[in-house]
Amino acid sequence: MARFIIEGGNSLAGALTPQGAKNEALQVICATLLTAEKVTLSNIPEISDVLKLIDILKNIGVSVERLAKGTYSFCADKVDVDILTSPLFFQQAVTLRGSIMIIGPMLSRFGKGTIPQPGGDKIGRRRLDTHFRGFESLGAQFIFDAENALFRVEAKKLKGCYILLDEASVTGTANLIMAAVMAEGTTTIYNAACEPYVQQLCRMLISMGAKIDGTGSNLLHIHGVTSLKGCKHRLLPDMIEVGSFIGLAAMTSSDLLIKDVAYDELGIIPDSFRKMGINVIRMGDDIRVPVQDHYEIESFIDGSIMTIADAPWPGLTPDLLSIFLVVATQARGSVLIHQKMFESRLFFVDRLIDMGSKIILCDPHRATVIGLDRSHPLRATRMTSPDIRAGVALLIAALSANGISTIDNIDQIDRGYENIDTRLNAIGAKIKRE
Repeated sequence: MARFIIEGGNSLAGALTPQGAKNEALQVICATLLTAEKVTLSNIPEISDVLKLIDILKNIGVSVERLAKGTYSFCADKVDVDILTSPLFFQQAVTLRGSIMIIGPMLSRFGKGTIPQPGGDKIGRRRLDTHFRGFESLGAQFIFDAENALFRVEAKKLKGCYILLDEASVTGTANLIMAAVMAEGTTTIYNAACEPYVQQLCRMLISMGAKIDGTGSNLLHIHGVTSLKGCKHRLLPDMIEVGSFIGLAAMTSSDLLIKDVAYDELGIIPDSFRKMGINVIRMGDDIRVPVQDHYEIESFIDGSIMTIADAPWPGLTPDLLSIFLVVATQARGSVLIHQKMFESRLFFVDRLIDMGSKIILCDPHRATVIGLDRSHPLRATRMTSPDIRAGVALLIAALSANGISTIDNIDQIDRGYENIDTRLNAIGAKIKRE
């Protein structure tokens, strides 16, 4: 098991370029199963979760070629559907939650799909009802093998229908879009997730010959076609990494330039950091965060404490709340962090409290942070990364703390951030990987 040893208390300076978006990569890689023709994807982040998904596709018969760093071609002309019931597939897929999005394209093109109950971050309940109820609405038969923890779906022919999602699930929306693109007739999905990554999936599918109306909204109309062709598609930069770097700059009093961020796709992320008092300067498609000795959290206009909460897009992505919480520990003022979607994601705050932060964990969804205004730097300590986003939040805390900190279980961080230690060391961080 690898760990980071971090010498904190150092300011950083320089430029960082965000990797390709992990969440988009998991969707569009699965979408390559929808055609027998070649699909080329660029700006793929070479992180463990994405590489694991690529290996899964290879093992079910997809020809994959790495053309350059971050650029891969996929050709799913020899897919072996039966491998989805093999022990090897079970072993690979059970550890990767994103593998659930294989089901939509497999059902659409081959009429059946099997997936083990997937793993992923331990951040609370993450139900899959939205996916399978949607498949059933399209005409598929759903079977849950409780003894073997397997999900199966089968359909001779999917038929378009009206689907009202019970939650605006991003992966659920993506899965149902991929299932519906070759269904007979028109499928309407209401309360669809409309994150930029779902929009990117729609744009990619349209370039492959799909007919989708309403991209960017929560009401999609998908007119089924008989087949899809190959395409070339470039992934967006990862908005979670962009937000992580903004938080890093604030916590370490650093001057950072974040390049090629696709600013117009960031939604309210920059303004949410500005509410925390952080000076986020747009420079074309780049962001500069200059050195700030102090940053002050805004209050609501009636003087009450600011609340930062997650919400479906175009609200604030839940993946950044861990970063906002850490940033608040050294701000001037107080804030309520409200994590609505996952009830276990705030439990990492005990490590921050050990480091000297003033945090009240109100319940599994809410934490009040009383900022220290840099009057007391965080103390170095030994920590364990519980999930991808909390792991990076703890890394940011360690980089701002005085002394030597250790973070164990950094495999969790590697699942979402490519060579994060090497990239941060290049701009002045002191992180050693053991």
